[in-house]
Amino acid sequence: MTLVIDIGNTYTKIAVFKQDELLHTEQFENVDTAIIKRFLNDYQVTRAIISSVKKEKDNWQAALAKKVALTVFNREMTKGITNHYLTPETLGLDRLAAVVGVNYLYPGKNSLVISGGTAITYDWVDAGGNYFGGSISPGLNMRYKALNNYTAGLPLIEADEAFTGNYGNSTAAAIRSGVQNGIKYELTGFINSYKKDGQELNIVLSGGDSIFFDTLLKNSIFAPYIKIEPFLVLKGLNAAIYNNND
Repeated sequence: MTLVIDIGNTYTKIAVFKQDELLHTEQFENVDTAIIKRFLNDYQVTRAIISSVKKEKDNWQAALAKKVALTVFNREMTKGITNHYLTPETLGLDRLAAVVGVNYLYPGKNSLVISGGTAITYDWVDAGGNYFGGSISPGLNMRYKALNNYTAGLPLIEADEAFTGNYGNSTAAAIRSGVQNGIKYELTGFINSYKKDGQELNIVLSGGDSIFFDTLLKNSIFAPYIKIEPFLVLKGLNAAIYNNND
């Protein structure tokens, strides 16, 4: 079995795969050696792969390397992908893993990956496995926090899936209208820009806000083309370690 670890800006996600089958996944704000030992004790893990957006390494990573064969995901582990990004050394490993994942799960398709987390990222890979780049914008919670942090009088409120209005009749509703409708219009605008010349486009929503984004888009013309893969980065890392060991 394979232990897959994705260290993000806010959370660390850990998953166990048996070949392509996702057996178990958990999310943590902080990981320590005890958590890693629990996974190793509960499952017959023989190898692991780590991807991290952070430069520093925690002590538990060294402890893990002593127990199983450990691979650190890097920008060379992209079998099936031709990377045309002009500054590949600056490309986030989470974005790259998502591209690897979508190309592995949906080969031969033009795919747009929309990942909702701390930031919202858009990454496009064509049917031939060519990756040219994408876009990065502030995430859902970041937008709410920014309105509170950078103004004197606007309160900090939370997202509300039930809000569907075009405008707000209170300050809280006006903030939700601006943030949530703003994201909805951003999503549909980007999808339109990638859906060129009438070509079929596979739209894959990933990340912690994938379900929320699906709700925003449920009445759009793109709804029939949307697939939800909340664990796409983990699946991409799992595919990368298999491809790397072919």
